[in-house]
Amino acid sequence: MPLIEVSIARGRSPEQLRSLISALHRAAEETVGAVPENTTVIIREIEHEHWSRGDQTIAERNAAAAERRSQ
Repeated sequence: MPLIEVSIARGRSPEQLRSLISALHRAAEETVGAVPENTTVIIREIEHEHWSRGDQTIAERNAAAAERRSQ
């Protein structure tokens, strides 16, 4: 009974998220023989202000990149 949890930055379309869900279900079936109705997928979308790497949030990185493009 696999439980697959994914954290991803907010901003994907519903179609992209649906495709990700399907791919995760297929991966569980193909790799560990999971039965589809017993597989649970949870996708947590994280706000850009709440996700950081190297002490910089995604929102800060995006703002810096936009500033560089406007110069």
